[in-house]
Amino acid sequence: MTINWFPGHMAKTRREIKENLRLVDVVIEMRDARIIRSSRNPDVEDICGVKPRIILLNKSDLAEENITALWIKYLSVDNIRVLPVNCHTGQGLKNIKTEMNRLLKEKHDRMKKKGISKITDRAMVIGVPNVGKSSLINKLAKNKIAKVGDRPGVTKSKQWIKTKLGIELMDTPGILWPKLESRETRLNLAYTGAIKDEIVDMEELALNLVKFLKKYYPDRLEKRYKLDKLSENPADNIENIARKRGAIISGGRVDYNRVSVLILDEFRGGKLGSISLERP
Repeated sequence: MTINWFPGHMAKTRREIKENLRLVDVVIEMRDARIIRSSRNPDVEDICGVKPRIILLNKSDLAEENITALWIKYLSVDNIRVLPVNCHTGQGLKNIKTEMNRLLKEKHDRMKKKGISKITDRAMVIGVPNVGKSSLINKLAKNKIAKVGDRPGVTKSKQWIKTKLGIELMDTPGILWPKLESRETRLNLAYTGAIKDEIVDMEELALNLVKFLKKYYPDRLEKRYKLDKLSENPADNIENIARKRGAIISGGRVDYNRVSVLILDEFRGGKLGSISLERP
């Protein structure tokens, strides 16, 4: 599956992020808790340098808690804090201010010595498309200021948003990187909807997902689709799921597109349970 998706606004956003970095105190980098490695833009370290960073592992309710805990331990260093969150429910978001205060303690102490008591910190929110940046901002601002969509590429331009936490947030459009070298990365981003469905082969995508689930989460497949026994051939499992769900067309043939979309939608919606596609 070859995917190279780097629209013009993404190249522009990359330049703007680097230019605007001096305006913020902290970078809030969002990743998908199910694909923590694949939802990391490898350009982030180069762009952000030594700027303090908070990594939010969004949709943590859809990932295995013990795997997420391993990732948090793996990613945490002196100037980087890692938090599992759910931007839809707001779970874990209150910890952002606490961690930001820890990262900016020296700055706050200097300002207090100068007699400045009211301190407003600024943060830039970055991440790949469809990872939940706008949902985060809306939740913190308690208002639907940032545009939200269930598809990548909804946010198109820079926005400053005030929150009740004493933090001003700079929203930015989601950015991927110019070339997705790793097959695993391409698949994981497509599984979770970070890459537009219109430019991927949904049948091939579902086939690979079922193959992965059969290896690591066979019980989830059997339980969700009421399968008596999984086949070693993922195509057979796709066909069995289609027949269980009535994804059949004239002549008793399997509607592969329909069953593929069904499987991917149910995975993305958490109906197959908490699933982590990557380990540290």
